[in-house]
Amino acid sequence: MRRNVLRGATAALCLFIGTTAACGDDTGGAGGSGPDGGTGKVTFNTWGEEYIEQEIPASEFADGWSAKYDKFLINIGNIRIGDSEGNEAARKDGFILINHVAAGVKPVTTLDGIAAKNWDLVSYQIRPVSDPAQLEVGAGATEADKTFMIANACHVYVEGTISKSGEDSKTFKWCFSVATLLDECEGELEGKLTKGVVVTEGGEDQVQLTIHGDHFFYDDLQSAEAVVKGQVLVDADAEDVETGSVDGEITLEELAAVDIDDLPPDAYGTGAATGVENLRDYVTFLSRTLGHYRGEGECFVKDPN
Repeated sequence: MRRNVLRGATAALCLFIGTTAACGDDTGGAGGSGPDGGTGKVTFNTWGEEYIEQEIPASEFADGWSAKYDKFLINIGNIRIGDSEGNEAARKDGFILINHVAAGVKPVTTLDGIAAKNWDLVSYQIRPVSDPAQLEVGAGATEADKTFMIANACHVYVEGTISKSGEDSKTFKWCFSVATLLDECEGELEGKLTKGVVVTEGGEDQVQLTIHGDHFFYDDLQSAEAVVKGQVLVDADAEDVETGSVDGEITLEELAAVDIDDLPPDAYGTGAATGVENLRDYVTFLSRTLGHYRGEGECFVKDPN
């Protein structure tokens, strides 16, 4: 079971004030070259792993539920490569809309002409996009998906079903609208924890911006020992006030009606996180922690400037 959470989430969400950088052009290339005088490139891709493409099986849930996504749309973009001395090597403005239910690793962008060295600061964003010109339709997504994401100001939109043997299954359709910067990313490269990217002369560093779909079911916002649970969310599916029946869909409105303080003490942990008063706040917080780096690698979760 994947237990890690992003570094920014383990110490509460950080506020991003801004960085100083010598900007290159919109698609790559810092002037000059690295210590060896050469340049290389960095290719970014993304993957939702089997948990999004197939399902989160009951064996991964602490309470016997399982979850399957029918749609997992996310806007990824505004990629920056730089160093701790304030230099910016390359950037890619704008976003690409990916449906991670589609199988396989999916391309995001390639930045070329980068000075050969270890650039230790890499960041990317997941956020709502209002300008159609700033949102490209990527793997698994459609123009209709793009229209929906813009019209509803979603940075992430998920549809799926949570099920348990012998129990009624529940569906969910959740749109989240929070701009998030995933900053100072680091992950394992050739068996070593590495900050940012390593550009070699004539070479290519391939970076995966990995999306973790099990985060929506974590039972703690900040603990590295968080486990995957479903029962609390399932129980939020309330009777309709007009019909008096339960419709089988867990809505964000129903989640908003469940105060965190009214749950059993061991149900969900919030740690030092602020502004998390109900279950909608809770899953919205988790929607900001989906993005990882090179698989299990981590980034600081911040508010973009």
